[in-house]
Amino acid sequence: MPRDKTENHEKIVAAALKEFLDYGYQDASMRRIASACGMSASGLYKHFPAKEDMFAALVDPAIDGFMSLYHEIEGDYGDDLKTKDKDSLWVDQSEIIRAMEYIYGHFDEFKLIICKSRGTRYETFTHDIAELEEEVTFRYMKELQKKGTKINKVSKREFHLLVTAYIEALFQAVVHDFTKKEAMHYAETLEKFYLPAWKALFGL
Repeated sequence: MPRDKTENHEKIVAAALKEFLDYGYQDASMRRIASACGMSASGLYKHFPAKEDMFAALVDPAIDGFMSLYHEIEGDYGDDLKTKDKDSLWVDQSEIIRAMEYIYGHFDEFKLIICKSRGTRYETFTHDIAELEEEVTFRYMKELQKKGTKINKVSKREFHLLVTAYIEALFQAVVHDFTKKEAMHYAETLEKFYLPAWKALFGL
């Protein structure tokens, strides 16, 4: 990419980030973004064919990293399945703390996803993560049952509500603009609150 085009692209990304943070996706203006970059709207569309493409360019890398971390933590819990010691099952992997650390390394991007994405495919992000968490957790429980561990029967409808609340709780730090210090303390509190509750729910 020629240098001048690269510089223009960087200006557009910076202006778009500010525009989306200030106005949200639905009320963001491509004309304002173009004006902030000192270019025409038609010039802007040469870099991004649509407003959602621009939004996606800002948030997709952060989401990809978050999902990589999610699957890494999933793998860590999968290691529990190798043990026969009930007290060693569902050992705390500090997933909330690890997730919060990542989120606060990409705070602006998650602010866009959680608070500014209405009208995009990202507005269901927390719901999608909750559904994934339900699927992963029930799969983990089935594997424990196969190995002879007794598991309490849990209503899928109730579990859906509990997991949704759990995922929403994680991102409330972003919604309420916690500082990183406040967010990390909050993450520790969530860990202490939820881990015993999940284990009690499933009888572990």
